[in-house]
Amino acid sequence: MTSEYLYQQLEGWLLKGIEEQRWLMGDRLPSIRELCKQHSLSKATVQHALQRLEAQGLLEARPKAGYFVALRAKTVKEPISRSPIKAPRPVTVSDLLLDIMRRSAAFDLLPDLHAGELPSGIVTLNRSVARALRRQRGDDYQYYDTPAGDAGLRQQLALHLLRRGWQVDIDELCITSGCQHALFLALMATCEKGDVVAVESPGFYGVLQLLEQLGLQVVEVPTSISTGMDIDALEEVLKRWKVKACVVSPAFSTPGGALMPKDNRLRLLALAEQHDLAIIEDDIYADTALGVVPDPLKALDEDNRVILCSSFSKSLSRDLRLGWISGARWHDRIIKLKLVTQLTSSRYLQQGVAGFMADGSFGAHLRRQRHELRERRDRLIAHLRAWPGDLRISLPQGGLAVWVELPEGVDTLQAYPEALDRGVVITPGPLFSVSGQFRNCMRLSYSHPWDKRRVDALNLLSAVLMPQG
Repeated sequence: MTSEYLYQQLEGWLLKGIEEQRWLMGDRLPSIRELCKQHSLSKATVQHALQRLEAQGLLEARPKAGYFVALRAKTVKEPISRSPIKAPRPVTVSDLLLDIMRRSAAFDLLPDLHAGELPSGIVTLNRSVARALRRQRGDDYQYYDTPAGDAGLRQQLALHLLRRGWQVDIDELCITSGCQHALFLALMATCEKGDVVAVESPGFYGVLQLLEQLGLQVVEVPTSISTGMDIDALEEVLKRWKVKACVVSPAFSTPGGALMPKDNRLRLLALAEQHDLAIIEDDIYADTALGVVPDPLKALDEDNRVILCSSFSKSLSRDLRLGWISGARWHDRIIKLKLVTQLTSSRYLQQGVAGFMADGSFGAHLRRQRHELRERRDRLIAHLRAWPGDLRISLPQGGLAVWVELPEGVDTLQAYPEALDRGVVITPGPLFSVSGQFRNCMRLSYSHPWDKRRVDALNLLSAVLMPQG
């Protein structure tokens, strides 16, 4: 038996396993060592078979992780749901959002599961925070931190942002209590009650909550699920109404993980200058990039109009309520508003995170997370493709969720209580708009491992949403 026949035989066996769904898209194949042992083949023969399948686009090699069944983009139809342009209106957020948050279900179908051990990066973070607490000396506990936040943490953030293409001085950064707090400060600094704010649609429901509380009006700008806010539509909006600020997520916006191209970013900045507009950049998902981490929009800001907001909640821990803001021409006002709304941040918590970043642990955590999120994304999409009916699914290159457009007639809002009765919590599409749109859409997160219980929950959800006659 020739060497050529042996690698072709293994190639055929692997291909059959993929076609028969022994391994789903996103699944890791047996290691080279396991394949050598199982098929009595040399390492070179196994590698040759794997490399041939990789060349066909069927496998993906991931450094230090192995070979995975590739997710082929042509098999995924992009959602086509679009938001029409409507006049500015006051905001009323559904009470359903509060119910989802009470259940801690924003990023999990099964929030009561709480399965698994702490990731190694979080264990290291906890140790770093504990060390910072033990180092507290004297009567530091009697004093507040400075309004802008710990200088050491701001220095680490400046270095982190420099690696992403934006050189920022630490005096241009202010520590906040998460990204939602940063967005709140940005809107307070740039708008007054009754002003109009442009947002993505579908877009982040947390922004809609803030607009409601501040008495601001919203105008929804249609958004592509792959390229983000439609800049032509935004230009039309700006011609028709006086808009004070625009909240946008150029890097992997929720709910579908859109990534705004550079040309669109430049047009957005030009429109901001032309119409005297504040741009509030929600940059919270950038560090979840599955590949190259995109530069912030702020890096292109020559007119000091972009307020950058972010936090560690999506890249590190939801429970770590530390964020940051760079307030552009409104920065001094933002620091004063922070004193009103938060006073100061925890000194030892900031120092612990700064140490975690300084020793390289944060970077190592992000590298591990990138591999895990890609695998979880691919597995989720593979499972969704097995559902009946014509689904359209986003294919994000970052973020923590996909946007699913179900067949017309499916109503995710109506299905919410039935799914809940069966122990599954979904995030219906209408929550991502103020106009009740996207009823046949939902956001599904891949931030947790797809163990048997979560896969069973997905299958149950399929039966609830699209029962077979």
